[in-house]
Amino acid sequence: MAKNPKKEAVTPVVYQMRITLKKIKPPIWRTFQVKSDINLKALHKTIQIVMGWADSHLHEFIISGLSYGDPEQEVGLDEKKFRLNKLNLREKDKFIYVYDFGDNWEHQILIEKILPMDEKTQYPVCLKGKRSCPPEDCGGTCGYADILNVLSDSNDPEYDDLVEWIGGGYDSELYDIEKTNRQLRRSRK
Repeated sequence: MAKNPKKEAVTPVVYQMRITLKKIKPPIWRTFQVKSDINLKALHKTIQIVMGWADSHLHEFIISGLSYGDPEQEVGLDEKKFRLNKLNLREKDKFIYVYDFGDNWEHQILIEKILPMDEKTQYPVCLKGKRSCPPEDCGGTCGYADILNVLSDSNDPEYDDLVEWIGGGYDSELYDIEKTNRQLRRSRK
């Protein structure tokens, strides 16, 4: 009786990704690294943290024309069953991540680099980022533009109500990478 050949162990590598919120100028983006063996569900959770979303809406990945998401929400193929390293992604490949189907926040994800793992680094980790994520439920790109216009003029009749709705001083230019990496460290536990 022939023995089954041993499956060759695949050493995980690191995917360095740049995620950019589409249709926003100036751009809102993050550069982060994840292990290649991360499944899409865990990648979703990582994206929620690095972007600053609250994970309170549906989402989906669109990779090579296929949709991946939460099967309990009847969105695409089961994201828990697919790992990045099994999706034939290479450097410079791009795919889409959509968050909140009502506001339709479409993100482009670029595989910037595929690197060897650094034993000293805990993954996932955020390397860089620019600008604050839009507030949840603000009405998509048009609603976000309206918010920025109102916030730019403290004499606007909607200013006080908007500041109260947002919950204080929203600064569209702020991105706190240290806070993001603290949240990523907590998510690994």
